[in-house]
Amino acid sequence: MDIRIKRVYDAPSPDDGTRIFVDRLWPRGISKERLAADLWLKGVTPSTELRTWFHKDKERFDEFRKHYLAELAMAGSDMETLRSEAEKGRITLLTAAKDEERNHVVVLKDYLLAAHPKTKRS
Repeated sequence: MDIRIKRVYDAPSPDDGTRIFVDRLWPRGISKERLAADLWLKGVTPSTELRTWFHKDKERFDEFRKHYLAELAMAGSDMETLRSEAEKGRITLLTAAKDEERNHVVVLKDYLLAAHPKTKRS
């Protein structure tokens, strides 16, 4: 698997592969054309309750990670779609998250790669 992460405010690139938007809420000021996402998979995002709880205190990232991993283990068809797209070739996970190191997409990428340890971690 070749999985990349990109902010929704960054320009699309031919190197992105399949562009998958993985935030629950649509980002302000971004049109569908500008985002240029191939898919929007809300089912692999943190629950509203978990997202709200984490946004109140970003220092809770380690605990957030544990709770979100538990939610991902219960994810349904959107997770199957995401895995399928990742197995076909490069995917770029798109997010509006400001913190590029402590966000749900970092956890999601690690979750996907953990199932395929011999994959690219770019």
